[in-house]
Amino acid sequence: MVQRIQKILAAAGYGSRRACEELVEDGNVEIDGRIVSQLPILVDPAKSKITVNGKPVRAEKYVYFLLNKPKGYYCTNADPEGRRRAVDLMVGVRERVYPVGRLDADSMGLLIMTNDGELSQKLTHPKYGAPKTYRVEVKGKPTNEQLASLRKGIWMAEGKTRPAEVETIHSSRDKTVLEITLREGRNREIRRMLAQSGHKVKRLTRIKIGRLSVKHVPLGGFRALTAKEIEYLNKLADQSKTESTERAKANKKRGKTGASGGTSSSGQTNKRPGKKTPSKKTGSRGGAGKQHVGANEGRGAKPRSGQGVNKPQERETALPPGGGRKKRRIIMPND
Repeated sequence: MVQRIQKILAAAGYGSRRACEELVEDGNVEIDGRIVSQLPILVDPAKSKITVNGKPVRAEKYVYFLLNKPKGYYCTNADPEGRRRAVDLMVGVRERVYPVGRLDADSMGLLIMTNDGELSQKLTHPKYGAPKTYRVEVKGKPTNEQLASLRKGIWMAEGKTRPAEVETIHSSRDKTVLEITLREGRNREIRRMLAQSGHKVKRLTRIKIGRLSVKHVPLGGFRALTAKEIEYLNKLADQSKTESTERAKANKKRGKTGASGGTSSSGQTNKRPGKKTPSKKTGSRGGAGKQHVGANEGRGAKPRSGQGVNKPQERETALPPGGGRKKRRIIMPND
């Protein structure tokens, strides 16, 4: 996989990415026997020979761990404020690993830690939508209507959420335990969704990614993934990508149908309501058509010239007895 040179060097243990950038800019790095010093540089370590000060860079093997993150740890590898990080729990792991996706500091549960950037991108990209399941304890008791709204998707500042799977595990007057499966990863999404329903989240734990479970891993502990689990995660990512592509094609097709004035999948017409199509005027400019003059006159409208309409004529009448001004009478063509 093609990667930035500083990322490859950092993963191989040559320091931070910024320090590795300086190594390159100082002319200490060669690719296939040629010194490179101008960033950005993209290279595939599996196909090219990379050396630093004449010594070959050994491609770091990929490692995969499942961590049960406690509350109060941050999903970042660089924190200027010096707060506790999830990576600090990976005691004894020599490789430079990082969390796949994020769990906010107030949340707990399953977190994949790896140095496989390609798998990480596929599992976290919102376009692909790998399923992630959470156990959520909320204050109060959501109504059936509120749960139905969560399942359909609700509107937030950045748009409507994708439909979620929601199941009630336990319910009482004071609290409710829900199991929610999402296929996207917006910032604090579950907390915000439930806040709109008027139910504050008291406890949130990610328990699954696909069928991979945090069960049997103690809080704050981690374990290496098995070969079968790694294979499953790759298949899950590829499957999610395929499903996402099919959904996009279906939505595009529905959009074309709607643009042509057809019906949507729900059976409703896709025409925008509230706008009437203006009716075409009958008749031609040459005067071949008929026009009802009387109706127009009733609304004070004046017929256009040249439309074949006979103009009314004025006639003078004789002077009335005793003199005075002449009276005028309007004579219509049919009079």
